Amino acid sequence: MMYLTGFHAIEERIKSGNPCGPLLVAKAGPRAKEIVTLAVNNKIRLERTGTFELDGIAPDNRGIALHVDDDSGKADITLDSFISGLGERKNALVLVLDEITDPHNYGAILRCCDQFAVDLVVSRNRRNAKHAAIISQTSAGAVSWVAQAETPNLVRGCEDLKEAGFWIYGADMEGEPVYEKDLSGRTALILGGEGTGISRLLRETCDGFIGIPSSGRIDSLNVSVAAGILLYEVRRQRA
Repeated sequence: MMYLTGFHAIEERIKSGNPCGPLLVAKAGPRAKEIVTLAVNNKIRLERTGTFELDGIAPDNRGIALHVDDDSGKADITLDSFISGLGERKNALVLVLDEITDPHNYGAILRCCDQFAVDLVVSRNRRNAKHAAIISQTSAGAVSWVAQAETPNLVRGCEDLKEAGFWIYGADMEGEPVYEKDLSGRTALILGGEGTGISRLLRETCDGFIGIPSSGRIDSLNVSVAAGILLYEVRRQRA
């Protein structure tokens, strides 16, 4: 049993139309009252509860908590169904996550994906259910909108994308400056795990590597920050 407690996470889950509820309400300030109204308008069942009881169920609550049965917030799709559904579409953007293990980073990346119109996020093992609430809150509810697919083999998944006409680019500090690479058409970007980077076999599937020129004193950018910069550049080129 899992509960969302962040205001944005609750709000976006309700708006998405994905199954949820009841909404537990202990005390409601102005922001919480707005969400209660949204829940009523979307026919989400309300349950009044005591503050002590709610604190025991969802310790991070701010007076309300939304019960959800799943750990995603968004109906997942398969990579095969995504590819088959592209039809003749020439532009599509996929983000491949190679062992992003920090749920805060994962959520922040999903928020970037929502902002910059990523069509699909692909990962091997997206997350554990116990981290779903963190991801939903960190993503500000974007998890309810961004399409995600799991595959047991990312190398095979990238090969399938290449067969479907995608160019695969890995994010790497030593890569070609991202603004010098043509990122139009069907494009997939690979982000490697925190501290480990892109695995060797996955690197071998890449058509090239792109980097973010910088002049800082530390090794590299946080992976979620890098995701935002790279996805912005894709969006800028396609504007």
